[in-house]
This record gives sequence, C-alpha cells and structure tokens, in this order.
Amino acid sequence: MPDGLEGKRAVVTGGSRGIGAAIVQNLLDAGATVVTSARNPTEHTPSAATFVRADLSTPDGVRGFAAAALENLGGVDIVVNNAGGCRAFQNALDIENDWQYTVDINFLAAVRLNSALVPSMRANGGGVIVHLSSIATISSYPMILHYAAAKSALETYNKGLAAELAPHGIRVVAVSPGNVMTPGADEAREKIVDYLGSKSEEWADEIPLGRIGQSQDIADAVGFLVSRRASWITGSNLVIDGGRTTAL
Repeated sequence: MPDGLEGKRAVVTGGSRGIGAAIVQNLLDAGATVVTSARNPTEHTPSAATFVRADLSTPDGVRGFAAAALENLGGVDIVVNNAGGCRAFQNALDIENDWQYTVDINFLAAVRLNSALVPSMRANGGGVIVHLSSIATISSYPMILHYAAAKSALETYNKGLAAELAPHGIRVVAVSPGNVMTPGADEAREKIVDYLGSKSEEWADEIPLGRIGQSQDIADAVGFLVSRRASWITGSNLVIDGGRTTAL
C-alpha cells in the first residue's frame, strides 16, 4: 500500500474498471481523496471516490472534468492519466478514420488535463503526474499502430514535461503495462487473436514470468510512484510486463 498519502487530493481518469479502478482503490486505501472519471460508472467503480461522467476524447469533456475535480477537491496533488484504448483493429493503412479519436483519448486528453490542473499543483508547491502508456510502443502490431503511435507521443511528452516541471517540485512519470487481465484489454486481446489467427492462451507462454498481469500489479506500482518513497524519480517510464519485452 502506498504511504504518505493522507490528506492528498488525487485525480484519476478512466477509473470505472480495470487498472483505473484498482489505482483509485489503492489511493483511497492509503488515505487520499479521489475524483475519477469515465463515460459511465460500473459495478467495479470504487464507491468511496467521487465519480464524474466525462468524455475525455474532447476538449470540452476534459475542461468540464477538470473544473469538477478542482471544485470538489479545492486543489490537486496527484494526477493519474489512465484513460485510453483503441477501437479499430485493422491493417495499418485501413485505420485512418480512428486516428483522431485514438490520439485524443490516449495522448491529448493527458495534455489537456495536465494543462488545466498543473497551475493548482504549482500553487501547492509540488505534486506527481503519472501517465499510463503501453508496451505497444516497443512491439506494435499493425492493427494497433495508431494506438502505439499515440502512446509513443505520450512517452515523449512525459520526458519533456518532467524536465519543465521539476523546478516546481512536480514529478512526472510513466508506466507501461504489458498484457493485463482487464475488461478492456480482454476485448482487445480477442480482436487481435482473431486478426492473427492465434490463441489467447498462447500469450502467457511468451511471458517469462509465466502469467498475464493483473490490475493490481499496475496499481501497486503507481501507488509507489506517487508516494514519498519515489521522491527522486521523475521522467522515467516503468515497464511492467512480466519480462515480455526483454524476451523479444
């Protein structure tokens, strides 16, 4: 469980299920007050968090959510940009219509939300921003090239933002999960499996640690990164994939 979060005010996007919900619950358990968002809540959305319906693929959606978060919390100490995903699974040259949405939700949503919330963090004298990326940036299949490209942009942005905000006491870090068992990832895996003609059970065989990840694996890492125990970490990207990319 992360420590040092009593009284901290956290914003987590995409917190209705999967990795996002696990991150929200970890922060709540550590004493933070949390506002989270998604298009709709689910039965897995932590009830102790304040939930705000928001479509973060649009500038207006981000602005509305940021305003609601600041109104509820009075200020922000932790921002976790977790919202993301992709809808089209086709050849790289056949996904043109989905590029804008994919870039908006996986990259620009974080850029816009940070722009809205960083002034509060500066006023507070510091804070932590976490970006959820993906190992798709390391080994991308053609049918998710738009997703990988958006996450690659997020990782580059993560480094530059970390350098810019370090003098203000704001740390900026990224986390790149591998194959994790979540509702969204499960749906994506099945589509990729159909496209490749492979079997989903074969995926675990490609992971040196022998299993697909769990949401808690990622949430625990995020909990560490936002805690005082990680106070000298910024600009980094932590890959959490059971060793998958090291075996490529």
